[in-house]
Amino acid sequence: MAKRELIPAKQEKAYERVKTFRSELLDYRQHLDRLKKEREESHSSQNRNELLGRRPHHTSTPENPYAQSSLSQNSPFKPLNPSLTFGASPQDYTRETHALREQSFMSQTNAQLDEFLDRGRAVLGDLGQQREMLKGTQRRLYSVANTLGVSGDTIRMVERRARQDKWVFWGGVIVFLGFCWLVIHYLR
Repeated sequence: MAKRELIPAKQEKAYERVKTFRSELLDYRQHLDRLKKEREESHSSQNRNELLGRRPHHTSTPENPYAQSSLSQNSPFKPLNPSLTFGASPQDYTRETHALREQSFMSQTNAQLDEFLDRGRAVLGDLGQQREMLKGTQRRLYSVANTLGVSGDTIRMVERRARQDKWVFWGGVIVFLGFCWLVIHYLR
């Protein structure tokens, strides 16, 4: 566009606009790349923290799961005095953890079911409103037709004729398919 400009001042102005546009575009692309890099770093650090955070520190799991069990006896997380477990054995801890997970799963499931039911109610209400709107539109169309001089009997006659035409059409389709079958059957 700038090359087509006949007036030199406007052409120069157009070239300046193109130049500023390209520099802004370059700045925006650099900013976008910087934001993408920050997001990627944030995402990777979040994933790393999540993965490292999953590892329970209360158990004496070695870094290598295939390591010998003698290393687990020398774990720094192992209690010094096994009798000081505050009345809970490791089996009780896993039972409590399982019960807590089960309870949280049930509460999440209950919340999701409530959300689904609310969505269903909202959809059903919207469908009811749409039905009422369509009925109102149909009534208005009938009243407009009546004001244009078309009687209710004429409208019903047109609707009946449309139904009859539909039956005639489908009957014709069946007769045509039967005829095609007969022609193919006897010409073979």
